Amino acid sequence: MIELNGIDKYIESRFQRIFILQSINIKIQQGEFVTLMGPSGVGKSTLMNIIGMLDEDFEGSYSFDGKDVNAMKAKQRGALHKSEFGYIFQAYHLIDELTVYENIETPLLYRNVSSSERKSLIADLLDRFNMVAKKDLFPEQLSGGQQQLVGIARAIAGKPRVLLADEPTGNLHSVQAKEIMEIFKELNQEGMTIIQATHARENADYGTRLIEMMDGRIDKDIAI
Repeated sequence: MIELNGIDKYIESRFQRIFILQSINIKIQQGEFVTLMGPSGVGKSTLMNIIGMLDEDFEGSYSFDGKDVNAMKAKQRGALHKSEFGYIFQAYHLIDELTVYENIETPLLYRNVSSSERKSLIADLLDRFNMVAKKDLFPEQLSGGQQQLVGIARAIAGKPRVLLADEPTGNLHSVQAKEIMEIFKELNQEGMTIIQATHARENADYGTRLIEMMDGRIDKDIAI
């Protein structure tokens, strides 16, 4: 499904290249739950952005479903990103001026989903995450855990094949974090491919594969 070969990402300084990622080789199959672990600054988020087609400034090859991502035009990459990927951020990135319902609806509007189908999809998600009573509230009226639930609902509203989660529990207390991870496990069991970046070893235990990164390289890649 996802194949990265010889991925390098660097910054040119005055005297040398500073590598953010170096010699990254990964194959990820449909239905895997992969965890990227390592200290801050090892390149986890950068790697996630490359996989999610948010960053195209790298060297090496990337194929998705056998298609050469490097050879795609920007419009093709953008369409693939919108149709195949959902993204969850540590800082939630909800739109303050929109209600819970409207935040979840946003990606469906981008995909030109019909009004009746949008209502049905959002109703199902609100019910699944026990947020029906909060659909007309704004982000500032929600707890951190509730905001992250809305972020997850928004990310999966368009039924992406791949869910990218960048430190999804970093701002949550342990009970909320466990709730989020249980949802990820459930989504993965339903067939969704999940790639998460985290500092928390306990979060990795929910997945099927652990990739440990150090200094922009892959240090370990093991099944769990």
